[in-house]
Amino acid sequence: MRRVNLPDSSRWWQGLGIEFWLPLPLLTLIFGVSCSLMTVQGLNRAYRAQDKLQADSQLEVHLSVKPATIQAVIHLRAHFTQVEVQTHAPIAQKLAFDFPLIHPDQIEESIAQALQLPRQEVRKLVHYEIVN
Repeated sequence: MRRVNLPDSSRWWQGLGIEFWLPLPLLTLIFGVSCSLMTVQGLNRAYRAQDKLQADSQLEVHLSVKPATIQAVIHLRAHFTQVEVQTHAPIAQKLAFDFPLIHPDQIEESIAQALQLPRQEVRKLVHYEIVN
């Protein structure tokens, strides 16, 4: 029988010549530069979202509620009216509005528009308080 000499497993790296070790730093440099270029190109690309958030718009909610009482406090010096509407609805039991108005006709019209009610019904329910 013939015996085959195998190289020592702890010295296998010594068998690799300079042909292996010399291009390794060059390959590492090429790999690093190419990854950096791809990253920069990916981060500089514009992202076009189809659905954009509209943060500057206000949400309007239309409630159809039957008001029980409407209390309007007119602030003459500040030139605005605070309106508080009490309802029997379980969802919105109390609604509050601020109107930059101090004349009762204009206030009633604004309340009627906000609550989507006829002005005559608002006139029956509204109670005014005047504050200087």
